[in-house]
Amino acid sequence: MRVFVVAGEPSGDRLGGALMEGLRSLVPDVQFDGVGGPLMQAQGLESRFPMAELSVMGLVEVLPKFFHLKRRIAETAQAVLDTQPDVLITIDSPDFSLRVAKIVKAQSDIRTVHYVAPSVWAWRPGRADKMAKVIDHVLALLPFEPPYMERAGMECDFVGHPVASEPVATEDDVREFRAAYGLGDAPILLALPGSRGGEIERLAPVFGEALKLYLQDRPDVRVVVPAVAHMVETVAQRVQSWPGNPVVVDPRNMPSDEAVARKRAAFAAAELALAASGTVSLELAAQATPMVIAYNLNWLTTLIAKRMVDLDTVTLVNLVSETRTVPECLLDDCQPENIATALKQVSDAPDVQREAMVTTMDRLGRGGEAPGLRAAKAVLSRMNA
Repeated sequence: MRVFVVAGEPSGDRLGGALMEGLRSLVPDVQFDGVGGPLMQAQGLESRFPMAELSVMGLVEVLPKFFHLKRRIAETAQAVLDTQPDVLITIDSPDFSLRVAKIVKAQSDIRTVHYVAPSVWAWRPGRADKMAKVIDHVLALLPFEPPYMERAGMECDFVGHPVASEPVATEDDVREFRAAYGLGDAPILLALPGSRGGEIERLAPVFGEALKLYLQDRPDVRVVVPAVAHMVETVAQRVQSWPGNPVVVDPRNMPSDEAVARKRAAFAAAELALAASGTVSLELAAQATPMVIAYNLNWLTTLIAKRMVDLDTVTLVNLVSETRTVPECLLDDCQPENIATALKQVSDAPDVQREAMVTTMDRLGRGGEAPGLRAAKAVLSRMNA
């Protein structure tokens, strides 16, 4: 069996690595080709070009790289057509992935699977109908997504979210983490300004000012900033002026499994987290870390988003648990004063979020079969149907 798989950012690499591991356990002679990061490469993928080239978010942010991305889309699609795999699996990054699938479908009958249902329940509801023209099968991370995809004419399986199957850091893990970074018994505040260059540039100054306000009366708190490998230097530069004597967790010289475990221990060690919007809210929930979510976009993207998004929350913990326990400071509200106030509210009553976190993990499949294996079984079962 030959599988061409494409991921465009770290969260997709994580999904792809687990899916590939699941496929290999079921089909030992499976062969992989495509684009991915270190976790996918650990499963035997030789990436055709660095995955980091595709880690761009926001309409305006894409423009300077438009022609390069367009070339990569054409190059990737041609590679699929040349190699004629049994299935093309694209993972998240829909603006790139679905353009590749469109070219492939126009010139072949290669089966197409997309892993991570686009958030059509939040914005751009017509995207599912357009997606159905080029995608045969969708693997959904969230339990409420299949009806949206099936209504548009695609096969869809809820396969669970990988974060729900990850281990919870132990007390020993936390102690080792604290010792490794000389944190002693200091209270830890986790700061996560994103994994993409554009969002780090936008959010780091706002996070820094918010932390100055919040930490005025908390001089003993240490700030810990986990970073993805290709953004370590950028993050280190942007947090130099932050309070809390920031510690940047650098995964570059660690094996991938050690880096994941180190990040998990950092999450578990923290009493509170300030994070950009995204999957990270689920990672924090998995470690029972209370959080505040803050996010902003380029001004033009913000203007467009306001017209298209029809939700009162974008945080996955809130959506999956059907609560609104995680405070958000989004778009125009992403201001230091608002964020500092929200941090204080959560710090004063951290247990308010606990039940919602437990509910979220249960609904995402905690205690069940590993999502990567479920996703692999779903791919194979639909191919053989």
